[in-house]
Amino acid sequence: MRNALKPLALILALSLPARIGPVAEPEGEVTWREWSEKAFAEARAQKRLVLLDLGAVWCHWCHVMEETTYRNPRVIALLRDHFVAVRVDQDARPDLSNRYEDYGWPATIVFDGAGHELVKFAGYVAPARMIAMLEAVVADPTPGPSVRPEADLSAAATEASLPRELESELEALLRQRYDREQGGWGFEKKFLDWDAIELCLEKARNGNDAAARMARETLSNARKLIDPIWGGLYQYSDGGDWDHPHFEKLLQFQAEGLRTYARAYALWRDPADLQSARDIQRYVRAFLTSPDGAFYVSQDADLVAGEHSGGYYASDDAARRARGIPRVDRHLYARESGWMAHALVSLYAVTGDARTLREAIAAARWIVARRASDGGGYRHDESDPAGPYLADSLAPARAFLSLYAATGDREWLARAEAAAAFIQRTFGRPDLPGLVSAAPAGAFAPPRPQREENVAAVRFGSLLFQYTGNESHRALARQAMRFLAIPEIARRFTTASVLLAGSELSAEPAHLTVVGPRDDPGARALLISALAEPSSYKRVELWDRRDGPLPRADVEFPELERPAAFVCANGRCSPPAFTPEELRERLRRVSRLKSQVSSPGS
Repeated sequence: MRNALKPLALILALSLPARIGPVAEPEGEVTWREWSEKAFAEARAQKRLVLLDLGAVWCHWCHVMEETTYRNPRVIALLRDHFVAVRVDQDARPDLSNRYEDYGWPATIVFDGAGHELVKFAGYVAPARMIAMLEAVVADPTPGPSVRPEADLSAAATEASLPRELESELEALLRQRYDREQGGWGFEKKFLDWDAIELCLEKARNGNDAAARMARETLSNARKLIDPIWGGLYQYSDGGDWDHPHFEKLLQFQAEGLRTYARAYALWRDPADLQSARDIQRYVRAFLTSPDGAFYVSQDADLVAGEHSGGYYASDDAARRARGIPRVDRHLYARESGWMAHALVSLYAVTGDARTLREAIAAARWIVARRASDGGGYRHDESDPAGPYLADSLAPARAFLSLYAATGDREWLARAEAAAAFIQRTFGRPDLPGLVSAAPAGAFAPPRPQREENVAAVRFGSLLFQYTGNESHRALARQAMRFLAIPEIARRFTTASVLLAGSELSAEPAHLTVVGPRDDPGARALLISALAEPSSYKRVELWDRRDGPLPRADVEFPELERPAAFVCANGRCSPPAFTPEELRERLRRVSRLKSQVSSPGS
């Protein structure tokens, strides 16, 4: 009977003021420990519970919670007497971050000593609410209403494709979740949803006017999230509009924002889109680039921890610098540098700027030199307490494939293939669909498949197969797709990423090959023109005959006296284009043909 009443008791405890009786001032502050099996062993030996504070160094509400909740005498006393308190930076532990990402930062999770979850909270927890929760779970250490049984993914495994009916449902959900008044997907928080915009760009390229309108509106409104002084993209805006930004600047948002605006410029050649990409790039160069070419993780939202910084960010450059610079998290992770290297290649593709390409190559070389592990994979940090983590091999692998397209240097293709083999060996599980986020590091909070990582795996594996013809690479994509095709996974916000993954797995990409020596200026000019083709799913290659046959020699090209480019499909190619202008005209013809055969609602 006690367990049956637990959900109601905990709900009442969290909705009522805490019972704060006379409590002696505790000595010191909360003693935080690292996440480890030792922490759980200590909890079992002392008959305590484990509280995990999972936050981010850039997070405003994490700072507020530190300054209020975790300095409250009653909270400190309860944690001292009944808990082993564990604090983790979610950027440093992708396995925990991915497992609890739905709970937002800070996330608060309470476990028993055996590692069973008892309570899970999203976001800021005020002192009174925290006290009520701690007292309730100490009185009855059984799972509360916030803990639901995990879905049995092994029973939900599907075929490695999106059923047409589910695909149609996901398309409908994407349209329903679009805010027609403010632009963007979702109605409470406004952010640059790069997957939704990329999907709309692909549809717009094929003549879909409604998709073009949604992409243009969102790209235009999202410029309000770009810092007008330093550049860089804020994470999101609160309040249902674009005018109340949260000021943290995460490397992933810089990479994806830069890539998205570059893609939009490739399609529409709107100078405002190129300027937005460059504004993000100048911020990254100034604040998030390490001396050796890798990229830092984030810049804090707050100048003073826990104090809102609206006034600071409304100031000009001189006034900001006079007060100080918000803290930059200078950790260097393979994942972040992989994200940015891939994005920089996208910007190089539409500008031909040699410095941008050099920056992408420098980041990739840093990953190889400083984060490579045995077997073709990559570490997160210099040394990892857990892992390896999927994203730290997947993000560099995608960057390597981009660099192969941009340079024709087969080293990068070989590194992408080695990473793909490592990913298959390390993160595939026979009992689960998809790829798990990390190699299991212990008995507690075991890693599970995470949606966006599996999206990235499908898209990487699908494109890598197009370059190599190696069926193991398509098998990697299909393995990840089995997780994404589970309806309850696919329907999650925003659905665009799953639609992109499903489309690329089932389609042949645009195929453009430049034949000529890589050190020939004419070949390089043709290659840049091919890279600028606006599709995000394309196979671009530079074939220097001195390297031997192409890795996937599915097309025969004639011997010519000067560099030429070919637009290919289904094993057949266009006549050679000898100048960038001729290549662009060939691509315009292909685009017009696609627009004519595409349905208006596609």
